[in-house]
Amino acid sequence: MRKGYITVFLTLSLTLILSLVFVVIEGARISAIRMKFECVSDIGMNSVLAEYHREMLEQYDLLFVDTSYGGGSADIGNTEAHLKNYIRMNLRPGSNKAGIGMGRTKDFLAMDAGNVQIGKYSIASDNQGAVLKRQVTDYMSDYPVGAILEKLNLGVSEMESYGLETKDVAGERHGYEARIDEIGLPTREVEEGVYEEVPLDNPADIANATRSSGVLNLVLEDPSQVSAVKVSLNDYISRRTRKQGTGLCSEAVSVSGKPDELVFQAYLFEKYGHYGKELDKSLLKYQIEYILAGKDTDWQNLEQVAKRLLRWREAANVIYILTDSAKIAEAEAMALALTAVCMCPELAEPVKYTILFAWAYVESLQDVKTLLAGGRVPIYKTAADWKTGINSIKNVRGSLAQDDGGRGLNYEEYLRIMIFLQNQDTRTFRAMDIMEMDIRRTAGNGRFCLDGCFDAYEADMSVVSGFGYRYEMTRHYGFY
Repeated sequence: MRKGYITVFLTLSLTLILSLVFVVIEGARISAIRMKFECVSDIGMNSVLAEYHREMLEQYDLLFVDTSYGGGSADIGNTEAHLKNYIRMNLRPGSNKAGIGMGRTKDFLAMDAGNVQIGKYSIASDNQGAVLKRQVTDYMSDYPVGAILEKLNLGVSEMESYGLETKDVAGERHGYEARIDEIGLPTREVEEGVYEEVPLDNPADIANATRSSGVLNLVLEDPSQVSAVKVSLNDYISRRTRKQGTGLCSEAVSVSGKPDELVFQAYLFEKYGHYGKELDKSLLKYQIEYILAGKDTDWQNLEQVAKRLLRWREAANVIYILTDSAKIAEAEAMALALTAVCMCPELAEPVKYTILFAWAYVESLQDVKTLLAGGRVPIYKTAADWKTGINSIKNVRGSLAQDDGGRGLNYEEYLRIMIFLQNQDTRTFRAMDIMEMDIRRTAGNGRFCLDGCFDAYEADMSVVSGFGYRYEMTRHYGFY
């Protein structure tokens, strides 16, 4: 009878013990499912970021994931599929992409990927390009921009103090020309009853006649060497309808800081080429000039920048020459000689000013020629900086000399001032045009689009278990 009591006792005890063991095992299963879900979610989301676009990193030191993955259409659904596959493959290492077992049949967790949805993602062009510029600011955090920005601020301040961007030199010149027309030229009888005006032979007219020739044709030794590349601008991000993400990632901003416009401008001159500093990889050779002018050919972009340089230099040189008593005296002597010949001394004063304006124009062409040759030109000149003589207005092309010396600012520093003065959004999207142009030249990226690229995303994920469990999780990952 004693053995019988022991058997019943053991049976009752084992029932309790086994129940406890099974509870512990099931608890271990639940904990393991949760822990593995955490691990494979982190692995999966990091794996998505590991598919960053190699050319964006190589050429621009920026990290973005291209949702087209080298295919034809950029879509966040492609990334969702990649993420789900990474989760599934890490949950069941012995399975294929469809989740079908390949060998092992016993699985303590029996987990598989459920729904995967990316609800938030920051596209490069979101917030008028702020997502891209946030990364630029992060990349440039150790770049010594202080000295460059200090010089830029000095140049901008000097230009603004003289009003070079707004001064209407052409209007002033036309005013003096109108005064000459109002006074009129005397006439002489060439034959009975036939009269003609006595010619003034103002050399300023010779100089002004070259204004329609185009700046590059006047200042370059060999204009045929200018790049002839032409692009179709409607193919690029500044002209097309853009895809939208969910905007700038607040977590990224809290870690790396807000986008900085001045830093972005410094970045442009580190990564982009311009006349005299062209990049082999580039489609358009004068990239900074494109950002400024937005034309579809290298020639037009360089011509527009050269015209603006000429306008600035002409404004500065007019301001200076009207304070130089020696040059004013030279112009006055020439004007008196001209008006004496045509017997109209009342024209001397307006003629003098047209000569001074023409002289400042030729000096400005010399300045542009110097800048494009790699030389320097100060924003405001002294007598020692003046290069041309008064007779240069009679032979404009022949009077311009090749010069790569001098003091003041060089061509790139004038470009920096132009970039600083440019509209922020225009500058940003044209810079992104250049990125698309150059990346599309690389293998497998013929249809690359920046508005198909993201740098941060938030995913809602779930897993299911063959033992009846389902868990959901939200994770946020990005390059910051």
